[in-house]
Amino acid sequence: MENCIFCKIIAGEIPSLRFYEDDAVVAFLDIQPANPGHALIVTKKHYPTMGETPDAELGRLFAAAKKVGLAAAAAVAAPGFNIIVNNGTVAGQIIPHVHVHAIPRFEDDGHQHWAKRSVPEEKMKAIAVQLQAALKA
Repeated sequence: MENCIFCKIIAGEIPSLRFYEDDAVVAFLDIQPANPGHALIVTKKHYPTMGETPDAELGRLFAAAKKVGLAAAAAVAAPGFNIIVNNGTVAGQIIPHVHVHAIPRFEDDGHQHWAKRSVPEEKMKAIAVQLQAALKA
């Protein structure tokens, strides 16, 4: 895509600290990292969101994310890592090119888990039915 920053990074038009590449994906360090070693894994082909990405491409993307996440954690001696996908602007996706964040995690690094919400059991049951219907559609 013409104005996509990730497409420009993949094409070499914008510099990056690229450290992994195969025929389907590229991985580079995030320029605004949540923690040291925070990496982005992006598909070489442009797909705006996960929903628009073919399953085979997602398989390659997540296989690379596992490899990169393990390497990033090892490189910075982190005891764990998060794999995160922000899908759509409401979910925090800033660049409309499917990508995965691999973020090394440390004890007391200041990052919090999602806040828990109380959802009544009847509503949970209704949502489960709606999910089953959506998956059949």
